[in-house]
Amino acid sequence: MRSLLTVSAAATLLFLAGAVPAVADDEGGADRSFTIEDPRITESSGLAASRIHPGVYWTHNDSEDGPYVYAVDSRTGRTVATITMEGVGEPRDVEAISTGPDGNLYVGDIGDNLDGSWDHVWIYRFPEPKRLADATVRATQFDVTYADGARDAEAMMVHPRTGRVYIASKNEDGGGLYEGPEKLTAGGANVFRRVGEVPWVTDGAFSPDGEDLVLRSYFSARGYAFEDSRLGDDRAVSVPLQGQSESVTYTADGAAMMFGSEGERSEVVRVEVEGGGKESSPNGGGGGTSPGDGEDGGATKGTATGGAVAVVVIVLAVLAAKRRRG
Repeated sequence: MRSLLTVSAAATLLFLAGAVPAVADDEGGADRSFTIEDPRITESSGLAASRIHPGVYWTHNDSEDGPYVYAVDSRTGRTVATITMEGVGEPRDVEAISTGPDGNLYVGDIGDNLDGSWDHVWIYRFPEPKRLADATVRATQFDVTYADGARDAEAMMVHPRTGRVYIASKNEDGGGLYEGPEKLTAGGANVFRRVGEVPWVTDGAFSPDGEDLVLRSYFSARGYAFEDSRLGDDRAVSVPLQGQSESVTYTADGAAMMFGSEGERSEVVRVEVEGGGKESSPNGGGGGTSPGDGEDGGATKGTATGGAVAVVVIVLAVLAAKRRRG
């Protein structure tokens, strides 16, 4: 458990960065903040909203778990289906999951903790199950290489309109956004080419209408306009204070973003999107608009709230320190 001083320091950093969000739960029950209750899920490293099961989120462990993907109901935090992938090799470092407009789930075995030592990584694809129950499914495995050499990555996003796959590499000095081929092919290398520059990234997600891309890191996130397969204007996006910030996805209707983290009984936190969920996307999700900017709208209210929380935590830390000295 973190000391009060550590928590207050983290809260202060987020407050000064203007990155504490306005958080709200869906009163209807689904797509609200929740805790992952399954004791098997200790390293939730990716998150994807189901397109056919309202309120259900797909996730997976980071490594050393096997070819498993879990469906978690946001209304209860409980696992409602465990999917075992067959027809693929032994997963090595699974870091991301995304839904595509073709009705498939894409699983990104794209991590490389040795910072680019593997000459290829993998993406697995299988149809999203229409029935939520434990099952074994045959997945297609795609080999992935990068045009400019191997690298570490934790973010993989499938565009909700074109179905094209993108990967954001992870580097503390800044990474790259990589675009895959128009269609992935099995049996040969799928070469991803650098099309943009990004900051340190642990996960990313497209809005359901495909017009915005949000990329998160451990302490912050940025939203980008996305047009003609390229990054446009960027802006700050509010994020919750979490232990090890690993994942993000939009809700299926685009009204909010869901931010996840690793650890036992890890929390997934809903953050409203200003003006989100106004249109319908062709794959069944709502069309979200721009993520809330940290400088106006709902995010501003969230920053004020976060600031108050940070101040309270700091005051408590100071009082505790004085009490110990007394």
